[in-house]
Amino acid sequence: MLLIIIFCIHTINAQFSFDSILNKHPLLKQVSASPQKYRLQILYTEIIKKGNERTFITYTLTQNPQYIYCASLVKLPTSILALQKLNDLKIPTNSVMFTDSAIVCHKKIISDTTSQNKLPSIEHYIKKMLLVSDNEAFGRVYEFLGVDYLHKELPKLGMPNTRIINRYDGGCGGSDNLNTNPVRFFNNQNQLIFSQANQKSNSTYTHPLGSVKVGKAYYNSKNKLINQPKDFSFMNHLPLNEIHQLLIELIYNPNKKVNLTTEQRNFLIQQMTLYPSQSNYPKYNQKTYYDSYKKYFFYGDSKKPITDSSLTITNIVGQSYGFMVDCAYIKDKKNNIEYFLTASIYANEDEIINDGKYEYKTIALPFLAELGKQFHYFLKNHKTK
Repeated sequence: MLLIIIFCIHTINAQFSFDSILNKHPLLKQVSASPQKYRLQILYTEIIKKGNERTFITYTLTQNPQYIYCASLVKLPTSILALQKLNDLKIPTNSVMFTDSAIVCHKKIISDTTSQNKLPSIEHYIKKMLLVSDNEAFGRVYEFLGVDYLHKELPKLGMPNTRIINRYDGGCGGSDNLNTNPVRFFNNQNQLIFSQANQKSNSTYTHPLGSVKVGKAYYNSKNKLINQPKDFSFMNHLPLNEIHQLLIELIYNPNKKVNLTTEQRNFLIQQMTLYPSQSNYPKYNQKTYYDSYKKYFFYGDSKKPITDSSLTITNIVGQSYGFMVDCAYIKDKKNNIEYFLTASIYANEDEIINDGKYEYKTIALPFLAELGKQFHYFLKNHKTK
């Protein structure tokens, strides 16, 4: 069956239906009344169905299009590109991957106790990234890809302004992040099928926004308070509109420029939809990794088990330095509603970064949870035209 896709973009202010949603709850009012303080951004994509035709209309609330830190949002494009690189090299996704070291800060990895065979693989790393936003798994996939490959392929994903130049699991810092580990792949018979030397990028990947500084002070790696804004200019960057559009393409309109199989695409969607409790390998402690661990919309303000099977959320999240983001495809089978919703908020009252005092639990998570609930209620009762 031929599916026709039409994309439209509407950039609007707080009129539209956003007011109808944001005025329904005290916390939503509080945050939307101070968009500069909370760096509030919201993107909503309506899906209009007519026969075989699908029209996607995206509305944006960017009263304050200030910088946001992307944190774990980068785990979705790296997962996609890792599968593509394996396909290009004709390496099965579940092949064993050993990570070696070339410089002092590199980690050598030859086992993974969370996998069924106790061995590491790209497939298993992706599971951990998308299920619980695992940082060590991201580091290993980042190293397999290499910085130059990432930035050669990101524009093909529709992400020309995305920069991925840092690991998230410590060890290497500064320019050492541009030097990625050697890796080796083995088949089921323990035979070497591919070897990749360490890769060092000599290119300069500048921040699209230039100099980016946030806060009034920060604690450095030696736990010393520095009384000046923290510089984010040399950290990973991913604009909200690019991750929002990437999720739409993954769900509805596979990017023909990316070498992924249908099975791999379904695998990514499945891992982004599952709750940690639904995974056997890895197996997660439900007290630590509760159902809502990375389901900020609707459920972020509760750790109770999620029992509504008619509502599915396929999403990627980010949380760091006071920033919190959720990018989600939400489908309600019972009410026949589906849409894409992305929102970011900055919750750091004292404007000091790395002091461990962020208002995630009192502002950010309750805001995103209530935003999801009010948005869904509005869509159920007021069909957009």
